[in-house]
Amino acid sequence: MPANYVLLERIELNASAASISFTNIPQSGYTDLKLIVSARQDNGDNNLIFKPNNATTSISTRMLTGDGSSASSNTSTTPYGLVGQTGFTSNTFGSTEWYIPNYTSANFKSWSVDECNENNGTTAYSRLQAGLWSSTAAITSIVFTAGSSGNFVQYSTFSLYGLAAVGTTPAIAPKASGGNIQTDGTYWYHTFLSTGAFVPSTTLSCDVLVVAGGGSGGANSGGGGGGAGGLIYQTNRSIVTGNYNVVIGAGGASVINNAGNGNVGVDTTFDSLTAKGGGFGAQNIVQTNGGAGGSGGGGNGGSSPVGTGGTGNQSSQSGDSGTYGFGSNGGAGVVGQGDGGGGGGAGGIGGDGVLNDGGGAGGIGKQYSSFATATSTGANSGYYAGGGSGNSESTFTLRSGGAGGGGTGGKGSTMATNGTANTGGGGGGASRNASAPSGSGGSGIVIIRYPIA
Repeated sequence: MPANYVLLERIELNASAASISFTNIPQSGYTDLKLIVSARQDNGDNNLIFKPNNATTSISTRMLTGDGSSASSNTSTTPYGLVGQTGFTSNTFGSTEWYIPNYTSANFKSWSVDECNENNGTTAYSRLQAGLWSSTAAITSIVFTAGSSGNFVQYSTFSLYGLAAVGTTPAIAPKASGGNIQTDGTYWYHTFLSTGAFVPSTTLSCDVLVVAGGGSGGANSGGGGGGAGGLIYQTNRSIVTGNYNVVIGAGGASVINNAGNGNVGVDTTFDSLTAKGGGFGAQNIVQTNGGAGGSGGGGNGGSSPVGTGGTGNQSSQSGDSGTYGFGSNGGAGVVGQGDGGGGGGAGGIGGDGVLNDGGGAGGIGKQYSSFATATSTGANSGYYAGGGSGNSESTFTLRSGGAGGGGTGGKGSTMATNGTANTGGGGGGASRNASAPSGSGGSGIVIIRYPIA
């Protein structure tokens, strides 16, 4: 690829989203922009909507569409791009390429679009489009939204390229590849929502956030909440050129009543760092104590003896960057009413069950708001690695999972919820309903950032 053609940002969705944004487009070093989109929606609309600077007015487009047997043309005040849709062949994605010349100029902004879409069972569509935004403002951001209030599905991918003048070398460019690449104007962020490789092109001083998968909650009477995955945060970590494998740990799988304890989360690794998976939440048929892990799972409540919380990794850590990631102990269950302890979180221990007043709350996670804002990850305003809460009797208080993606325990007919994906949150303990599953743990995440300059 020529040196003047640079991938600036890349976003691949690991969960559905109604929109995606590129919000810090460089205003120097490049003349043109190119966007490549491969996407599908979860409804019957096969159009995405393009918004320069989030604008929806002063726009006109002309489109020429063909399906192999006929052609049509039309005009619109809304710039559309083709994507896959519900009803089209399963797992097919529409492809759209936008080219925007002179995006920082004081003239009106134009673009051209080449796009195609297919439904293998019936037909395929190809469309050419020319658009004009009658504005002299420089394009500093671009938003894509799904049509008809739909959502882009998992694995939809959006890539933004900058094109510099021929013969020049852009000063503003990522210094590594791998993961989703985004910027907040100060740092480049590489976010790994699934396993991949980080490949720097020069020695970098990086801030690194590594979170393991959370444990799942316990089932049966008094199910404890799952412990959060271990969390490692390091600043100014020197990373030289090479290929660094990133392995994202899955959350522990949920369990059904009488099927045993919950499951531990899976470790997340990057370079020499290993964040341990969260401990399982206990249930009172197999074992009463919560499992050990990055953070410990909640102990089982109910019949005596009740369980203690599992052990987290706080005894082996130094700050956030412990040998296996920072975490906290789980809470204990309470005798008599089947109320489990909460799973520990990266920032606090899980709550104990409360006699005649419900299961324990999940331990709070740790907050990294700048990471969360730049990468659209985390939960509860930028927390990661919150513990799941224990289950509660139907007439008692149902306490929340910890900030940072912790799931909520079940209560009567209310089912436990899962830890949030890519936060390392623990799953909630299952209600006493015989067919009720516990909450699964949330998967882990790795975010690596380094200065733009």
